[in-house]
Amino acid sequence: MAQAQIPVLILKEGTQRTTGRDARKSNIYAAKVIAEAMASSLGPRGMDKLLVDSFGNATITGDGATILKEMEVQHPAAKMLVEVAKAQDDEVGDGTTTVVVLAGQLLAASEELLDEDIHPTTIVEGFEKALVEATRIIDEISETVDPLDRTVLENVAKTALSSKVVADYKDFLAKLVVDAALTVVEKKDGKYNLSLDDIKVEKKRGESITETMLVKGIVLDKEVVHPGMPKRVTNAKIALLDAPLEIEKPEWTAKINVTTPEQLKMFLDQEAEILRKKVEKIKESGANVVFCQKGIDDVAQYYLAKAGILAVRRVKKSDMEKLARATGARILTRVEDITPEALGRAELVEERKVADEKMVFVEGCPNPKSVTILVRGGADHVVDEAERAIHDALSVVRNVIREPKIVAGGGAVEIELAMRLRDFARTLPSREQLAVQKYAEALESIVGILAQNAGMEPIDVLAELKTRHAKGEKWAGVNAYTAKVEDMKKAGVLEPALVKKQVLKSATEAAVMILRIDDIIAAQPPKSKEKKGEEEKEKEKTEFD
Repeated sequence: MAQAQIPVLILKEGTQRTTGRDARKSNIYAAKVIAEAMASSLGPRGMDKLLVDSFGNATITGDGATILKEMEVQHPAAKMLVEVAKAQDDEVGDGTTTVVVLAGQLLAASEELLDEDIHPTTIVEGFEKALVEATRIIDEISETVDPLDRTVLENVAKTALSSKVVADYKDFLAKLVVDAALTVVEKKDGKYNLSLDDIKVEKKRGESITETMLVKGIVLDKEVVHPGMPKRVTNAKIALLDAPLEIEKPEWTAKINVTTPEQLKMFLDQEAEILRKKVEKIKESGANVVFCQKGIDDVAQYYLAKAGILAVRRVKKSDMEKLARATGARILTRVEDITPEALGRAELVEERKVADEKMVFVEGCPNPKSVTILVRGGADHVVDEAERAIHDALSVVRNVIREPKIVAGGGAVEIELAMRLRDFARTLPSREQLAVQKYAEALESIVGILAQNAGMEPIDVLAELKTRHAKGEKWAGVNAYTAKVEDMKKAGVLEPALVKKQVLKSATEAAVMILRIDDIIAAQPPKSKEKKGEEEKEKEKTEFD
């Protein structure tokens, strides 16, 4: 007699499983959808997106990383592309749209190979070989520049800004960004380095973008704590305190029994005396400006105002560090440690009204190693987008200072890579050869999208570019502004070689990761409380019936 089969549950109830070709198709489709959504934002003539989150807050942007962050993507494969764009943004600060579009194009190309029954592993190996060769070619064709060459840095910044909402102001903003970068750049072990932490970007709505300014010092979004304090101090001697100007409560629970009003008065007088001594200590050191990371007691405020000292409280830790770098002051953890040597210097500390809020400006530092860009704009959306654009421009300038090699933009590099990769493909075994050719196709399609966004005919543009590159014009690319194919280096469209290499690495890694997946095991999402309650009621009802 045949034994009855016992059902074996391996996966949790409600788990969905997709395997093999279906899993791959699902992942590639999701990645392609994300890439298609981003494609129209590529390049200087790309469109912007209006994103509305679940709370109804709107964001208008053409910045790839921001679009993906605000999109609230659900599909796990699409989430990988979001992660890749974020990594690209953290690493080099630019090229986020290109990364996602290229990864989508690589996956679309690999789908054609999968349909021809070529194994994913072969495609992956082909892509990885293409990446190594492409990185080598970029190193070969890129041109070394002087890391502090103002013209090169401004052109690189303009190229990054030209694809943003604030592109109309790119000349003005690029000059501002390069000024900021050259002020805080440092030389270490024969190499130049620029830390973006030294450039503070503070934003305030109002005026127009052309009112954006560079302050050779620090701007704090704070106000002076007491109305009796001076609002303007020239030849400032600045104390930075990471200690409260308050009576600290003991760490353990303590009780004080007061039996007479005199005792209470003595207690309060003693507190005031402690605070007065602290302020006296600050005054003795010669400080006339105090920036405090913690709180300042009302009584301490009174004594500081009486002494004619300008004070600001609850300054952020990051701002304190920037103030220390800008003014040369030491951050003190105890008021008792204050000495004239620990103070910083600035020509002017002043509270000013910006828009309808007060801000404190610390200007004229003798050797500022930290500066502030105060961004202005007609609306919150404009100010936010200007801030994002300045971040990207600062990032590309930093990349050139870090690795002083540049390439031309406008798709010139992609076409040159595609041509050389096709030659390289002929040296490989048959199936890998197909994968490398598809890699070259994906790179070409980036140029096609760039031309399409500029209102040009992609097929004609690609044909002309291939002809000109075959003649040895390695910097021939698409000028989106004139809608013509021209020498992009002469047009001043420059990009850091570092960004191009990172784009290829990130996009290839993302495509390879998605191609290697052949099984999706998705657990059931947790039920909301309402649904659970309804199900339990339904169950009870059934049992009762």
